[in-house]
Amino acid sequence: MKLPRANKTSAPVPLSGTGVNCGRAGRKGRPIMDKDDIRRALTRIAHEIVERNRGAEGVCLVGVHTRGVPMAHRLGRLISEFEKHPVPVGELDVTAHRDDGPQPDRPSRTHMTFSVSGKIVVLVDEVLYTGRTCRAALDALIAHGRPAQVQLAVLVDRGHRELPIRADYVGKNLPTSRDERVTVQLAEIDGEDAVIIERPGEGER
Repeated sequence: MKLPRANKTSAPVPLSGTGVNCGRAGRKGRPIMDKDDIRRALTRIAHEIVERNRGAEGVCLVGVHTRGVPMAHRLGRLISEFEKHPVPVGELDVTAHRDDGPQPDRPSRTHMTFSVSGKIVVLVDEVLYTGRTCRAALDALIAHGRPAQVQLAVLVDRGHRELPIRADYVGKNLPTSRDERVTVQLAEIDGEDAVIIERPGEGER
């Protein structure tokens, strides 16, 4: 993730009001990625992380709740297989750091068993949209140390950035309109892997 310098761009993602709908509940729409597409995308991203950082030494993965967490664990397993080197994986709850909605009164789901100080941290989330989730993730991450570098990996980049943020690793660039919804399903949470785009009115058919 490239943090803003002068007028350069950097990395965000959103949750509330982002047009990202995650879950199964009778969603209709056009399939964009199936389980094999997602597997190939994550395998490619894992290879790109290793190539860019010249191995896995000093690299850790931090998944953004909710669906960024299983993605991070999958990437961690892939990188460990390639490099024969364990990769720490953490879980980050960014709710308290968001600026686009009320903060629910519930315990944080952050689970970090390591310091990120001096590490190359790859934030992992399922969809990059406005960039507000990623901005919140950066704020939340600093509580766990001062990384040497922060990068961003996402399964889908749907555009419509509101903050100067850009992903370093993207599974699929998906042009969308703001009134379309992108549904991400992952087997660990939803029972299956899929990415679906839904246009206005399709859910009511």
